Amino acid sequence: MEFDFIIVGAGSAGCVLANRLSADGRHRVALLEAGPRDRNLWIHVPVGYFRTMGNPGTDWCYKTQNDPRIANRSISWPRGRVLGGSSSINGLLYVRGQPQDYDGWAQMGCTGWSWEDVLPHFKRSESWKGPNSTDLRGRDGPLSVQNSRLTREIVDHWVEAAVAAGYKRTEDYNDYDQEGVGYFQLTMKGGRRCSSAVAYLRPAEGRDNLRIITDAQCERLLIENGQVVGVRAHIKGHMQDIRAHRETVLSAGAIGSPQILMLSGIGDPEDITPHGIQMTAELKGVGKNLQDHLQARLVFKTNLSTINVETNNLFKKVLIAAQYALTQTGPMTMAASLGTGFLKTEPHMETPDIQFHIQPFSTDSPGEGAHRFSAFTASVLQLRPESAGHLTLTSANMDDHPAIHPNYLDTPTDCRTIVKGIQIARQIAQHEPLKSHITEEHAPGQGVAMEDEDATLDWARRTSVTIYHPTGTCKMGIDPMAVVDPRLRVRGVSRLRVADASIMPQITSGNTNAPAIMIGEKASTMILEDIAPWPVLLCVPGTYPIKWRRIIPDKSLHPVALSSTSGGTRHTEDNQL
Repeated sequence: MEFDFIIVGAGSAGCVLANRLSADGRHRVALLEAGPRDRNLWIHVPVGYFRTMGNPGTDWCYKTQNDPRIANRSISWPRGRVLGGSSSINGLLYVRGQPQDYDGWAQMGCTGWSWEDVLPHFKRSESWKGPNSTDLRGRDGPLSVQNSRLTREIVDHWVEAAVAAGYKRTEDYNDYDQEGVGYFQLTMKGGRRCSSAVAYLRPAEGRDNLRIITDAQCERLLIENGQVVGVRAHIKGHMQDIRAHRETVLSAGAIGSPQILMLSGIGDPEDITPHGIQMTAELKGVGKNLQDHLQARLVFKTNLSTINVETNNLFKKVLIAAQYALTQTGPMTMAASLGTGFLKTEPHMETPDIQFHIQPFSTDSPGEGAHRFSAFTASVLQLRPESAGHLTLTSANMDDHPAIHPNYLDTPTDCRTIVKGIQIARQIAQHEPLKSHITEEHAPGQGVAMEDEDATLDWARRTSVTIYHPTGTCKMGIDPMAVVDPRLRVRGVSRLRVADASIMPQITSGNTNAPAIMIGEKASTMILEDIAPWPVLLCVPGTYPIKWRRIIPDKSLHPVALSSTSGGTRHTEDNQL
């Protein structure tokens, strides 16, 4: 169990790393995943998130602490615990974010992460099936991205009503300009989910130098003399040490990666020492800067057919299943949402600050099934919340989930934005061709007047839930709270990086799966750059011909030693002794 690289977590970024680091056959790579292989049929059926979220066989089933800012509620935080991670249980929605997001990262000191820097990695990852008039989309990448195969009249009407309300239409929100209303792009190939496991692991799993180890939960990092030399993991119930000769990369997500760091003594002493864990490196930012998108879910009853009534008896479900089996079309190809909108709450804003998810169904929770009446959902969220939470250990036991404190709606800006977003959703509903097909506003309902901002905010606090985008808990940067530097190396510990959504210094404007995959692409490129051989010309007096030698620079190891003798040259690579 010795490798060149160990990757902890086979999620959106981890699968990318496993593929790219093992591609040329030079490096032995181990990919550890705490969950099972992705054999569950519902993972690959797009609508299967109804069955995989909340299922302990595929979901970590995290829950937050009671948050006083959302009526002291604890809410569920689904995260994937299976090959593909959250990309195997998410809603398939593909959103890069705004170019300004990444330019903002660069302005914070994250050199190499501007829009110009990350765009090639987005393009490299994707195989886009739609138009590409501006050449910003990738055509040959492993990740299939396409428009939805499913349409519904109520979603068409919402888009037209938004245009009637004064908002512009967009054909590609993943272009330079995100603003507008339209339809979601999906990580789907034909009628099946294209998770990061499908896109990146399937082509790579036959390689002799790649070992995929499932049911392998990382307990802690192995650290010797300030260097990470591997991990200790439970593999199918047995404890085992796995060694990494080059680097270990944490890709366990915004909850898992900081938890592993803290269990290894890396983080804020106030969070670690009370649990009897010996400190390795003091990094007060570990577990801090927790950001997420909070969605307010407005529900409107309608006289049009929606998924609610199309699936309300066994016979209809059998027909839908048969349609999918024969043609890979129909309601079983439905992503979490069909329509979307990236809008500004104020016209003077430079970029959109809210996002809509329009769903031709309604439910209180994906795991509970749809309502019995015909309805659609207009979910709205703030794209760049100011509020930030944190997570802390609850014990030194890896099996105990950390305490998650999301700290939603903690600033006046966040409160104003969610209220304005709800008001915009209600205003759009008053425009044709949508208005005549709404029979009743089910939520928030007539008890909350549109102009009553206090009542609207109170409703948001009582009912809003996560839209599953936790980020930022191992933030990248150069400030004292940064956990990793711009090359994703953990500060104060060598031969260790973090590469997943936890490194975002600020959450991106939209769904976070596409940025997480981009982070995996960029991380793999940086790692290979840092270890790549480069030619050095050694010209020793009195010798001929000139002799070439190759030096492998590796900052995590001792400097390469070179010397010469009267008999010629001697080349020593310290890491090869």
